[in-house]
Amino acid sequence: MYGYRPLESDISSVFRPVIIRRIVFAFLFTMIVPMFGTVLAQELAPRAYWPAPNGTNALIVTYQKTTGDIVTDPSLPVTGVDSDIDYLQLSYLRTFSLAGRTATMQLSAPYSQGRTEGLVDGEFRRRDTSGLGDTRLRLAYNIKGAPSMDAAGFQALRDAPQTIVGASVLIQAPTGDYEADKVINIGTNRWSVKPAIGVIWPFRPTWLLEFEFGAWFFGDNDDFLGERRKQDPILSTEFHLIKRIRSGFWASLDANFYVGGRTSAGDSEQANLQRNSRVGATVVFPFRRGHAIRSSVSTGVVTESGGDFNMFTLSYLYIW
Repeated sequence: MYGYRPLESDISSVFRPVIIRRIVFAFLFTMIVPMFGTVLAQELAPRAYWPAPNGTNALIVTYQKTTGDIVTDPSLPVTGVDSDIDYLQLSYLRTFSLAGRTATMQLSAPYSQGRTEGLVDGEFRRRDTSGLGDTRLRLAYNIKGAPSMDAAGFQALRDAPQTIVGASVLIQAPTGDYEADKVINIGTNRWSVKPAIGVIWPFRPTWLLEFEFGAWFFGDNDDFLGERRKQDPILSTEFHLIKRIRSGFWASLDANFYVGGRTSAGDSEQANLQRNSRVGATVVFPFRRGHAIRSSVSTGVVTESGGDFNMFTLSYLYIW
């Protein structure tokens, strides 16, 4: 909790609209997580717990390109994977007050189109796919350091940042296209949920260090090639070194590590434990009133099972 929370009257009415637009940018692109079914524990999302003024809305359009060893579900029994997949995602985000503290909701629906090649039981397979992916809903709540605030209160927090602690839950619903007789699908035909805790530590006025610890839990796919498919939880952590360049303009270096996710189909347990790590970078730039862009790249550095792929993401944001 920061000590000084000025009234709106403390800010000139001439500059208030400009301040609101600029400071909101600093938050909104932190929430544009590449929330596609492909990423799961592999995602890199800097500043995911940074707050924004109460009542902020955003519409986000995101394009993502992935190439390499990537499938919708990285625990599928496919080896030697070579994919080239394009994603387009539409998201809506809103901040609101919950018990006097900042809360955020984001709903995301992706569409994907691409080609995947690989070996299934030693036999070469190719699958061309296009269709809707699994819908995701993320709810985040700031436990410490970010009470519900207006634009003036948020400006005070930006001027004197303090440690922020947040909690979140990410729910993935089985709404994507799925064919039970195919190994590779766009949808996963199961529910998944990821609770997480995140901390943002401002160790310099314009430098932030953020880390998050979470775990993915998966429901069963009860229609996988005529069998029930189960998956162990995946423990994940990610780290971000963030540089605030100016209002709404920032960049970060990103890294993660995740382990777990061994699967079984019927009575057969597969040797597909994931113990992987990725690194990447993110840049956010506001370019005119109510508009901004976000760009990020990432690649695998440790890939024990899947995860050896390159990802490029470009997002456009409109706020009101």
